[in-house]
Amino acid sequence: MNPDRLVAGLDIGSAKTTAVIAEVVGDLPKHPTVNILGVGQSRTTGLRKGVVADIEETQRSIARALQDAERMAGAKVETVYAGIAGEHMQAMTSTGIASITGAEITKADVDRANAVARAQSIPQDRELIHAIPQEYTVDKSFGIRDPIGMIGTRLETEMYLVTIGASPAMNLRKAVERAGYRVGELVLEPLASALAVLTDDEKELGVALIELGAGTTDVAVFHEGKIRHLGTIPYGGMNVTSDIVHGLGVTQADAEQLKATYGAAFEPLVPHDERLRLPSTGAQGEREIPRSLLAHIIHQRTQEIFELVLRDVEGAGLIPKLAAGVVVTGGAAAQPGTADLASDVFGTGARLGVPGESLGGLADAVQSPRFATVTGLVQYGAHRVAMGAGASKGGRRLGLPATPSMDQFAGKVKTWLQDFF
Repeated sequence: MNPDRLVAGLDIGSAKTTAVIAEVVGDLPKHPTVNILGVGQSRTTGLRKGVVADIEETQRSIARALQDAERMAGAKVETVYAGIAGEHMQAMTSTGIASITGAEITKADVDRANAVARAQSIPQDRELIHAIPQEYTVDKSFGIRDPIGMIGTRLETEMYLVTIGASPAMNLRKAVERAGYRVGELVLEPLASALAVLTDDEKELGVALIELGAGTTDVAVFHEGKIRHLGTIPYGGMNVTSDIVHGLGVTQADAEQLKATYGAAFEPLVPHDERLRLPSTGAQGEREIPRSLLAHIIHQRTQEIFELVLRDVEGAGLIPKLAAGVVVTGGAAAQPGTADLASDVFGTGARLGVPGESLGGLADAVQSPRFATVTGLVQYGAHRVAMGAGASKGGRRLGLPATPSMDQFAGKVKTWLQDFF
């Protein structure tokens, strides 16, 4: 095991905190192979709707998950790639223009155009985490992916800027640091999940990634190989559980158990003559219900969430662009029939997003939709290692707060994102 090639991903969800430690064993910059060495999970109690609400509780969850992953891996890590999401996320498109003075367009020209596009005024209460070049225009030729070597006098870049709330970011970093680790980079969770579960063909044809979390549902739409839209819906698996609690008169813990054992997100999948016994107190006595009633409750709330996502994607004008359909992932996507319901709502093909490609080692331990984000974070880190910015070599520097002296380094990281988003 090479310590310089270890990467760690940390997904702090509203219900569970998950950590994965892996070793990068392949050097292909776009698709490096990683061996999963350790996986750790703990219950999250300090997060609300994807935002840290209790630093101490969040710190405990992080420490438990990472220590479990370290024990399984037989290795210690200092730096983690941490996911962040929530309603505080915002995205916008920016353009940058550079004049070409040489015989042909060089990397320096592209860097200048990208720098202009990235130099947007960001409010003090927000933090830029991703600046992703979408496409380039050379003179009047549009839709160019790589203009280097072309002849022209004017280069224009279109860039997708993603910002997050500065306070949620600071609180998340603080919770990780108090747990004894450093945040190498914050990565938007739906982008990390896309790395783990989407194919290049799907991103090229047009696909909507829907990440059903416990507290929120995130959506990312790709078309022609690039990210085109990001959105967050403030509902998730916890709302489904809450409906079961109220609809069936059971406790939160029993509702979770019923959902995990007998639940289905698509009501037609459940036979109407099948019955199940409800957990009950002495006052309630023994109770039985049709299993289809439980499925009905789950179906209704999940359908509502998908319809809100549909409205969000419609608002961006991207429904006609989804030639590859919909991919559903996240912890709340494991219910049988989730893809069937998504297909029904969106009127297109749908599948579950499960990590697996480019994974070795204990890959079986992460082959579930709930591991999409954390696996994507590890693959993000693997890209960094394969590009020469090793986790160990960059660990200490990456963990430092951003300072003006690091601007050049940060710029390289943000431009490098174009290689796979």
